[in-house]
Amino acid sequence: MALLDFDSTTFGETDMRLAILTGGGDVPGLNSCIKAVVMRAAANGWDVLGFRRGWGGPLHYNPDDDASQTRWLQPLTPDIVRTIDRTGGTFLHTSRTHPGRVRPDEVPAFLAGSKNAVAHGDVVDCTPHVLAVMEALGIDALIAIGGDDTLSYAAHLHDQGLAVVAIPKTMDNDVYGTDYCIGFSTAISRGVDAITALRTPTGSHERIAVIELFGRNSGQTALISGYLADVDRSLISEVPVDMDRLADLVMADRNRNPSHYAIVVVSEGATISGGDIIEGGEADAYGHLKLGGIGQHMGDILTQKTGVATINQQLAYLMRAGPPDSLDRMVATIFANLAMQQLEDGKSGVMMALRDGKYTTVAANTCLQGENRVDVNELYDIKAYRPSVRYALGKPMFLY
Repeated sequence: MALLDFDSTTFGETDMRLAILTGGGDVPGLNSCIKAVVMRAAANGWDVLGFRRGWGGPLHYNPDDDASQTRWLQPLTPDIVRTIDRTGGTFLHTSRTHPGRVRPDEVPAFLAGSKNAVAHGDVVDCTPHVLAVMEALGIDALIAIGGDDTLSYAAHLHDQGLAVVAIPKTMDNDVYGTDYCIGFSTAISRGVDAITALRTPTGSHERIAVIELFGRNSGQTALISGYLADVDRSLISEVPVDMDRLADLVMADRNRNPSHYAIVVVSEGATISGGDIIEGGEADAYGHLKLGGIGQHMGDILTQKTGVATINQQLAYLMRAGPPDSLDRMVATIFANLAMQQLEDGKSGVMMALRDGKYTTVAANTCLQGENRVDVNELYDIKAYRPSVRYALGKPMFLY
């Protein structure tokens, strides 16, 4: 079966055929990474095939159905990727699919009753199908770009015998094993710009601004954005908040400010002391409910306790919108070339990483071996609810 009827002179028999996909939330820099992979592969005379919609691509691809090719596959050549690095997001699209944990009602119809879809309790493991797809397409190696959820499944496929290299991305910068993930710098830049802009209405109306930033389990985005934007208080996921104390602190901040306002940033995963994280909706394939609303909730409480009106703003997807900044372009491009270097050297089962300011690799399953969280003892004042960076000597560029 011809692959999307591609001419063999542009997508044909070569020494290697690679697949690439992006999973989880999109971040700026993904397209730069994809382009760099394709350009180096082309220089080697290798084919590259993109799976559309993350792990949804190999899950839903049916080797016996020509129609599924255009929906779930994208052959990648230099001409196709020539301009994609000029935009943010992911050219290949993404999803939060987990082929090893598919709900029965979400198993592709063509897999119903198949030996490649194995029921385990209330989920179905379609990993045998994914491996069969890789074999049918002649995939020699897979490059997976994602956060710890996406990369944990990539590590599982490596354990099953597929050659895999992993590239970490997440604007929370919370993949364990690397000091930096694609998307973090741009997210911080967007956050700082928005916080700075919101000083105008907050100051004009002499209010308290509560600005909610992305960050489920890690408060790094709120910590660094708040630190660089010099906000009054930064509330992070790792430290529950006493609202009485916060109200007193914020009122003191407002009273000290000649313009009579205060700025508070809060991670979407932050909690009030004795309370639960605010989340809702239906859990995704990795068991995550949708976060959001803690900023509004805290703002309402602050108004009740202080008598001062609050401006509540969720930055949400604006933090991952638009093209990448120069740092994310750099890291994305170097991670791509480092991944290709591994494959050229016959290596797989590794994740690209930055450690101590240097590019390196770690085992692909490193993302499963720990958590990347704010070092509260070193970087945060738990009584004042603000960053505390007294000693920077020897710390990484982004402090952790």
